[in-house]
Amino acid sequence: MVRWIYFKRRLNIRFLLILATFFLFLYMYFYFPSTYLENVAEEEKLRYRKKRYENYQQSEPHRSGPGEQGQSLTLKGEQAEKARLIAKKEAFNLVASDMIALDRSLRDVRDPKCKDIKYPKELPKASVVIIYFNEAFSPLIRTVHSVINRSPPEYLKEVILLDDCSTRHELGEHLKNYIEETWPDNIVRIVRTKERSGLIRARIAGAQAAKGDVLIFLDAHCESSPGWIEPLLGHIKANQRAVLCPIIDMINYMTMSYGATSSAFVGGFSWNLLFVWLPISEYERKRRVSDIALVRSPTMAGGLFAIDRAFFFEIGAYDTGMEIWGGENLELSFRIWMCGGSLEFVPCSRVGHIFRSSHPYGFPSKKDYHGINSMRLAEVWMDGYRRLFYMHRRDLLGKDYGDVSERKTLRQNLKCKSFKWYLDNVYPEKFIPDENVHAWGMVRNPASNLCLDTLGQDEKVSFHVGVFSCQNGISANQIFSLSLNDELRREEGCAQINRIGDKPIVHTCNSNNSNQKWKYFKSNGTLVHALTGACLESTKNGQQVTTKKCSTQDTQKWAFEHYLDI
Repeated sequence: MVRWIYFKRRLNIRFLLILATFFLFLYMYFYFPSTYLENVAEEEKLRYRKKRYENYQQSEPHRSGPGEQGQSLTLKGEQAEKARLIAKKEAFNLVASDMIALDRSLRDVRDPKCKDIKYPKELPKASVVIIYFNEAFSPLIRTVHSVINRSPPEYLKEVILLDDCSTRHELGEHLKNYIEETWPDNIVRIVRTKERSGLIRARIAGAQAAKGDVLIFLDAHCESSPGWIEPLLGHIKANQRAVLCPIIDMINYMTMSYGATSSAFVGGFSWNLLFVWLPISEYERKRRVSDIALVRSPTMAGGLFAIDRAFFFEIGAYDTGMEIWGGENLELSFRIWMCGGSLEFVPCSRVGHIFRSSHPYGFPSKKDYHGINSMRLAEVWMDGYRRLFYMHRRDLLGKDYGDVSERKTLRQNLKCKSFKWYLDNVYPEKFIPDENVHAWGMVRNPASNLCLDTLGQDEKVSFHVGVFSCQNGISANQIFSLSLNDELRREEGCAQINRIGDKPIVHTCNSNNSNQKWKYFKSNGTLVHALTGACLESTKNGQQVTTKKCSTQDTQKWAFEHYLDI
């Protein structure tokens, strides 16, 4: 009997052990995959990625071959002719690009002082989002390789390739297979739109798909250079409302050479709402403590920047009412500054970019996407200063720009500052053609009814001033101002001569240049060059104006459209 009781007790214990083991198995099955087992998998992935990163870092300085170390590749003979023909379509040298390794090496072109900066070991993780539509395979994949090979794995959450409905054959199964074979750890994800949505909406889709703490947007024809990601993440860790742009180096579109560019420029805008590059202002130069310190910028080009993901959506991501491309970079720039953020360039972060000779692909229609998008920007963010946009784009007056009520509500809810605040505090050097000037508008020669005119010349370079039939406010080419600094000027350029008889040339304004000083005498209508005493003289319609010794001739009489203090 005792033996039976003992046997029965052992049986119960065995049963309880089996039951406990079963429940433990169930617990591990249902709980561990989302915690312990996932952590083990992530640790294994990180070890794999670190090994890959370290191997590349060790090999990069010693690599040689076509285009390695960012060197140029010059083609000759039949190859050069083939490249020239293909470049007509692709807008860059695809033949050379295809001959260069997809994971080519680059020299470290940073300021040596950048290498002495120590960033926190714990940094936010980045999702690098690359939008593309019918991009050539080699520059697209070289962009991805450069990100992965030069980003410490602990800081790179993922690379998202957002395909905006490409139709190019190699961007289908071939791209998918290449990514799976090259990066089996799933560091790269392809997300495809079902229909072409355009850059603006595709970026929103990419940001929504991202899982990282920080979004880094790159164009699909870039190369990240050594040490590029830590400065961006380090500064965002310190200030989550800081939006940061790397210095954009130049990859030559024909030779594929990688060249460092100056970090002495920031972004601005023209009153027709196009992005422009500007020298760093004197105020900003004095504010910075060193030449590798962050540089405050009024605007950004928009293709390459890093932003805290939560902040991106908090301030309204992009305006979904904007279509395809154009204006979104200025809209985001204004919004960042006006709604409590900052926008800065980071001299110690550098990314190369192929500046192609033209757009290699078309747009869905001939609609003026940039113009209409800019109207939305102006109506929501520029307050009364939108008058200056329409002064330069009178062709847009009356056009339908859609419903902007949601964006106006966003601005109100975020308690954003005024556009005047932005001009006064962020961009005080911006010239306003109808404020703080002696006179502005059309400058008419009454006898001939001809007005000063740019004659449609490219204002990015120096040009001669001409005269043309007065357009009565229709043409922005005829808007001139006489500044309080006594400059006869356009938005960025001032008319100057060196001696009597010269034809006035518009150069970049320089307040210290005495050759750019003019005096206007309303009593007799003369515009007199202060240094030489020469008078501005009209010529025939469509020709360049000149200067002569002052006389009573009607050709030397001018009237401004608007006078403020004369």
